[in-house]
Amino acid sequence: MEFLEVRMRSLAIAVALVVGFGGPAWGQGRKPRIAVGGLRAESNSLYPRAQPMRESGPVPNRDEWLVETAKASTIASGVIEASKTVGLDLYPVLQAGAGFLGYVEKASFDEKLDKLVNQLKTAKPPFDGVILTLHGAMVVDGYPHGDAEVVRRVREAMGRKFPIVVTHDFHANVSEDIVRYSDVLITYKENPHLDTKQRGMQAAKIMAGIVSGKIKPVQAIAKPPMIVNLVYQDTFHEPFKHITDESRRLERENPKILVASVPGGYQWADVPAMGPSAIVVTDNDPELAQREAKRLSDMLWAIRDKLIFKSPDPAKAVREAMAAEKFPVVLMDTGDNIGGGSAGDGTFILAELVMQKAQGWVMVISDAAANKAAFAAGVGGAFEEMVGGKTDKIHGDPVRIKGRVKALTDGNYVETEVRHGGGRYSGTGLTAVIEVEGSTRDLPNLLLLTNRPTSPNSLHQLISNGVYPQRQRILVAKGTTAPRAAYEPIAAKIVEVNSGGATDVNPKRFTFKHVRPGLFGLEK
Repeated sequence: MEFLEVRMRSLAIAVALVVGFGGPAWGQGRKPRIAVGGLRAESNSLYPRAQPMRESGPVPNRDEWLVETAKASTIASGVIEASKTVGLDLYPVLQAGAGFLGYVEKASFDEKLDKLVNQLKTAKPPFDGVILTLHGAMVVDGYPHGDAEVVRRVREAMGRKFPIVVTHDFHANVSEDIVRYSDVLITYKENPHLDTKQRGMQAAKIMAGIVSGKIKPVQAIAKPPMIVNLVYQDTFHEPFKHITDESRRLERENPKILVASVPGGYQWADVPAMGPSAIVVTDNDPELAQREAKRLSDMLWAIRDKLIFKSPDPAKAVREAMAAEKFPVVLMDTGDNIGGGSAGDGTFILAELVMQKAQGWVMVISDAAANKAAFAAGVGGAFEEMVGGKTDKIHGDPVRIKGRVKALTDGNYVETEVRHGGGRYSGTGLTAVIEVEGSTRDLPNLLLLTNRPTSPNSLHQLISNGVYPQRQRILVAKGTTAPRAAYEPIAAKIVEVNSGGATDVNPKRFTFKHVRPGLFGLEK
């Protein structure tokens, strides 16, 4: 740990920032005008594909944005709710995003970022601050840390005294640069991400403190030389839980600590900042920020011996699920983790279910061609197609599926509970439910065919298509930790399966060229 201590001493100079504001006396009817927006991508840069950055749509009507966004449990929802009590006047600005499977294409990134910066710079009346809702694991061709580049350009355009509060996903790869460019960095504490609204409220309250002159934030970062494999990033269970609990305790018990964040990192981004971090923001106490960031970083380092990779392969996982005494058993298809940037058409588990003649299983596959064939056959029609494995050669081979079309739906649903990410309105898109050969009336084998990947963050992914998950024996969810919030309440057992694909959880199957040398968890 001598390396980390030396790094932290130099980091205190580069990163511990004191930002002072005169505390303008807002007149009656004059609230601080705060912009909310940003560019988001969780870039699986180990996959050789350029993803364009696209706007989510035109900047929405402010009044409609306030009403509709408040219905969900996202970062923006929390910002809106807290702003009602802390007196901020919010305005939406550009929101843009890129696909996860690959890196972000530079030209479109620059175009959208220039547009965002221009909206901030030319606003009349001028904005008093911005809350940038970023992901934290965006890799752009030419910018290894795309999120830091966003904040750098905003800082350059708006000046040193313009308040910038940044929010990040739990899977953020945080660099010293973004801590230096921002005034406050807040990351989700929870994985699955159930605290997004709370983090938004925290961002709004801190922004209000900055613009009023009541607080002067300083922040410090420490990065232990390791990775925390995604299969161990569940913050509701050990070995990570006690670290998350400690971050909460610091915020709760020490009024000088404004934020304590311990993101787990994102292991499919081949960049120098890859890995977990500890970021602590204090009210004008740089030594406290540095000390507690170092201590939280040491807590991460202390769990390294509990992070030994040992997930079963698909064949073993299916055998164990079939032999279980209590159901349903949930198999997490970690290699085809849609939320982590995979294709959604991985077939390694599907092939084992068919070959081992499992009964009572449910799986969702993204396959536009097979989906189209099912819709052409119609409800009750015969179905026989090669399914999945069509994006590339790393997600398995297509599997011949024979059966009948049980249902066709638009797949739209409303999630009323707080699930991963806090979204409310979602859907699978046009979806075909295939009752696969070998089904019985009590134990049907059900394959849901979608025309695009959809992350299994809600049981309504199944329920909206007439599938009752509690009645099935085996449920396959294409994710690692995100689906737990939905599936854990009904699961007899959850198994993270070491399936192949773009998000293979065994990092030793990838070649890393740009990460820091000597990271624990990446040793050859």
